Amino acid sequence: MHVIVIGAGAIGVCSAWYLRQAGFTVTVLDRRGAAAQEASFGNAGVIAPGYVTPWAAPGMPGKVLRAMFRRESPVLFRPGVDPAMWRWIGRWLRECDGARYRTNKLRMQRVAFYSRECLHQLRDELEIDYEQSRGYLQLFRTQKDFDLAAPALALLRENNVPHRLVDAAGCRQIEPGLTDDTPLAGGLHLPEDESGNCPMFVRRLHQHADAAGVQFRFQTDVARLRADPSGALSVELAPTQRGATPEVLHADRVLVAAGVGSARLLRPLGLRVPIYPVKGYSATVMVRDELQAPLGALMDESFKVAITRMGNRLRVAGTAELGSRRLDLRPAALNTLIKVARDWFPVAGHYQEATLWAGARPMLPDGPPLIGATRVPGLFLNLGHGSTGWAMSCGSGKIAADQIAASAGQGTGPAIDMEGLTPARYRLAPA
Repeated sequence: MHVIVIGAGAIGVCSAWYLRQAGFTVTVLDRRGAAAQEASFGNAGVIAPGYVTPWAAPGMPGKVLRAMFRRESPVLFRPGVDPAMWRWIGRWLRECDGARYRTNKLRMQRVAFYSRECLHQLRDELEIDYEQSRGYLQLFRTQKDFDLAAPALALLRENNVPHRLVDAAGCRQIEPGLTDDTPLAGGLHLPEDESGNCPMFVRRLHQHADAAGVQFRFQTDVARLRADPSGALSVELAPTQRGATPEVLHADRVLVAAGVGSARLLRPLGLRVPIYPVKGYSATVMVRDELQAPLGALMDESFKVAITRMGNRLRVAGTAELGSRRLDLRPAALNTLIKVARDWFPVAGHYQEATLWAGARPMLPDGPPLIGATRVPGLFLNLGHGSTGWAMSCGSGKIAADQIAASAGQGTGPAIDMEGLTPARYRLAPA
């Protein structure tokens, strides 16, 4: 049985690996020249199931509004006339109440904790090194930031996630390089969470998948998906030369894992997925002073900026820009990243020589991804992971492979409860 996977980011490559391990013939299509070249490329590197949380949270609308008027802001909003953006914002606002936040966070954590198990199994089985480090520290500059974290802390306690609240001295004991010059009310330490280099992992897994027989076709743009009345699926590729006849591929199953590009492919089939590109930024900096640099991964809760150690480099990532589909580098966003890094580790890196990146996070208004079968026979989704795709990639790939195997009469389906995680959440699945 032949499965076509559209997208070679972390989600697509993990899905392809597990599908091949389940015995399928697998072809992966991606418009870029290599794996992990879009949202997976410059992400924060954080694998923190205990921290995974929806962007739609109580108090977040007010925080966004206040942040818009700050010079260094974690949120950039560029109002425009894009109807899709305003529809997305309307849905997002409805998801910001306490009950919805709780439901969405638990759904996301269910995938993330399972994904970490899958990642560790792959790491041990394939001996993949991806500059991983253990432990995750959230920094709260003010007591108000501490107070806003109360709902998340309650869920950590309720679900027995290992964590501890620490004062400023405790934060500096965990991360000795933290400067004394920046106000620090305290922190939340998640000792079992971790970080790692996402594109490095994806490239290694791509090599293993290729050796196992997965066919990767890069620089291959998908023009459209077709579903015949008979139930057969086909994928039409964009011609590489003007006037050429498009190549058409046929498959028994198609898995769409194309991030923000997925909506364009699904819409002609009557599948309207409310996915919207929320632009994020990162800066990669060479370490200048080992003793003054972070040991692991941190998150500045005031600015929602992550600082992650990756070998001899620092990855500083964050900010959310809504309203722009262009991946241009906006100085205001990048200045925020460098400001936060300098605030905490002023001499740790060569900040003036940072390598800069911008990418589109595939965000759904409520937060959890969509993984599973659609009402189009044979068509499956694995998308909408937002800024937590790396944290959910291995588990999401295994879930999708198990779903496709079950649809073919092989196996019993995913190993975790899929309530609220399938396309049925948006009425995109069979009745």
